[in-house]
Amino acid sequence: MSEALVTVETAGTEAPVPAASGTRQFWRRLRAQRAALVAAAVVALLVLVALAAPLLTALEGQDPTTYHPSLVDSARGGVPIGSFGGISADHWLGVEPQTGRDMFARLVYGAQVSLGVALAATVLQVVLGVAMGVASGLGNRWVDQVLSRITDIFVSMPLMIMALALLAVVPSGFPRPVLVALIIALVAGWSTTAKMVRAQTLTLKNLDYVAASRLSGWSTWRTAVRELLPGLAAPVITYSALLIPSNISAEAALSFLGVGVKPPTPSWGQMLTSADVWYQAAPQYLLLPAAALFVTVFALTVLGDGVRVALDPRAASRLRIGTGRRLEARADKGVPATDKADAVAMQNDAVAGKKEDRA
Repeated sequence: MSEALVTVETAGTEAPVPAASGTRQFWRRLRAQRAALVAAAVVALLVLVALAAPLLTALEGQDPTTYHPSLVDSARGGVPIGSFGGISADHWLGVEPQTGRDMFARLVYGAQVSLGVALAATVLQVVLGVAMGVASGLGNRWVDQVLSRITDIFVSMPLMIMALALLAVVPSGFPRPVLVALIIALVAGWSTTAKMVRAQTLTLKNLDYVAASRLSGWSTWRTAVRELLPGLAAPVITYSALLIPSNISAEAALSFLGVGVKPPTPSWGQMLTSADVWYQAAPQYLLLPAAALFVTVFALTVLGDGVRVALDPRAASRLRIGTGRRLEARADKGVPATDKADAVAMQNDAVAGKKEDRA
């Protein structure tokens, strides 16, 4: 297949320039968004902290489960001794009220649980949602109706009530983080993913290349894998990036209500459960996990929005046209382009304008 070319008019001449691949365009559009880059750096740091939790706590010399009763004032109800919640060289963020457990160790190990549960739930949601959506979109009328009704049932299920019901029947020895991830994945999220994928599948299967593959005798499975999944990649990745912060909030809410991760396993939501009575005597016990949750969810939301813009050609075109107009206005005022990228953007917008005039 011949390589696609993009024509750029410069100084009255036309020079063929190879078009950037989809991956290169995605990274270029993502790098153009400074907020998304900062959010990506924050998310990468949080993931690194979660993975390195054993090493970080070993450097501090603490662990998340050991009690230190000598570091709390029993006469005052268990308030940490010392300023700022008992911060010291041995306890970098102080200690937990009543128990004296190290706050830094519980925070970094809580990042493991919160991020791990959210990522596991997201993977399950995407796999199940894509499978149900593609099967519904490619199936006959009866298959579509049955799968759509099943999806509607799960859309209407309340997460908290279903979580309470499932936790009542699941044996207590079952790993609680795994159970929370399964509940979030099976009750919330996958049904919305399935409806989105079904709508995209119904649109894509009417395109010529998909219809040709089906008329040529390809099986439904081969058509889905070879023709549909590449077209579904962009919306699925975009939606997955936005699912992760929602799942983190869901895990925190379940743990806060007492139906999520149980002590002594640390979790940010579970830490907030017992912090509401200490916000005056030991405010750091409430502020630290709340700040960690806020930063994580906010960074993932900004990153997800940046991925959406980078994967959406229409949004990227609007950004490029707007940038070109600003640069053109700067040029009219005698302000030169700041760098080569600005000059290229102006040239591309000029070419697009000339083509529109010819049309």
